[in-house]
Amino acid sequence: MEILALFHCIEPYLSQTTLRQFSRIAFAMLVMTGRVTTLGISRWAGKGGSYRTVQRFFYTKAIPWAVLFWVFFRNHLHCSEHVYLLVGDEVVVSKAGKETYGLDRFYASLYGKPIPGLAFFALSLVDVQARRSFPMRIEQVVRTEAEKAASRAKAEAKKQKKSTEKRPRGRPKGSKNKNKTEVGLTPELVHIKSMVEAFIGLITGFLSLTYLVLDGHFGNNNALQTVRKCGLHLLSKLRYDSALHIPYEGAYCGHGPHCKYGNKLDYRHLPDQYLKDTTVEKNIQTCIYQAELLHKEFSQPLNVVIIVKTNLQTGTWAHVLLFTSDLKLSYDKVVDYYCLRFQIEFNFRDAKQYWGLEDFMNVSETAVTNAANLSLFMVNLSYQLLYDFRKSDPQASILDLKAHYRGYRYVDETIKMLPQKPEPFLLAQILCKVAGLGRIHTVQPVFVPS
Repeated sequence: MEILALFHCIEPYLSQTTLRQFSRIAFAMLVMTGRVTTLGISRWAGKGGSYRTVQRFFYTKAIPWAVLFWVFFRNHLHCSEHVYLLVGDEVVVSKAGKETYGLDRFYASLYGKPIPGLAFFALSLVDVQARRSFPMRIEQVVRTEAEKAASRAKAEAKKQKKSTEKRPRGRPKGSKNKNKTEVGLTPELVHIKSMVEAFIGLITGFLSLTYLVLDGHFGNNNALQTVRKCGLHLLSKLRYDSALHIPYEGAYCGHGPHCKYGNKLDYRHLPDQYLKDTTVEKNIQTCIYQAELLHKEFSQPLNVVIIVKTNLQTGTWAHVLLFTSDLKLSYDKVVDYYCLRFQIEFNFRDAKQYWGLEDFMNVSETAVTNAANLSLFMVNLSYQLLYDFRKSDPQASILDLKAHYRGYRYVDETIKMLPQKPEPFLLAQILCKVAGLGRIHTVQPVFVPS
């Protein structure tokens, strides 16, 4: 009944059959143990959740997942007083076999190398105050043969360029200035741009967004121009060895074009005028600098925050370069917003560990899409259920939540076999005792007979 109550808001967007299947599958995923596969779900779904029924749900076409994510968030998870960031990231799921739709080799950071599997790009809303990420949209990354050939050609050209002699210094004869705001978009950026524009069109009039936070892979001018065309500011990370220049402030020499770039920034000797904060903790000194700097590959000035950490005992140091296209954003918010980007990784972790993102064995395009979206939707559903659950049990985790629902299922099946239903007080004691089996944080409630 709790799940049906939460699903009431998405009822207008699904047929009664699909909604009934969805609620059965969601309950089965909450109570089941082991791998979250179609067969595993059918074993726990109970009456109305046969294997064929579960299969029909996964092969249902045109489920409006983007609308379901947004409507559920708007009705249950949104707080009008909080600030939200739009965060994007890619997740790679390892897969074996040869028949799964979109199967390819993708780089997985967990393995540190390309692995055979599927890749999905996800957009998430991060609540700055609650410091929590809510998945909003996920689409599969499918590379065509033309894209693969272009990628191989680019890698080969780069390899040959390294082996050839360096070209002479100076500007090549006949070259012309290029407008850096007019960039060619890669298929990856085209895909992200379409996702962002579709999501913004969905939330227009209800939620206003300012920033899109992406990882260091998108710390380039092409990504910046793509995000600016969507009406958002990009917040990302630059390479540690990026050539940043201080804007030229000297006098005009009287002839030729006005000088734009000043001295190149030396990360070992950063100007004190840019220093914003200094802290020392366990012999590690952290200095934060902020400045409006120029990069010759970018079309506009960048708001750059430089974090320098120095070991006071050994003298070793390292630095990180964060940047945003919003020149007015303070350094503390730049650091905080980029740190919040990692919250989407917790969504991927939960989806893989509890909700079957790593387990599904579907192979067709429709089934793969539904399986991936279902696992991310369960992240939001479990968060709402856990929020209500923690009102009586503040330390409860997802494993505790699953143990509670599993205990409820055990008690429900046991009571059906009894000739007479127990008294409510005894039933509550039985339910609490069975629901505590397998929990991490055990609770000893006090029962007061009515």
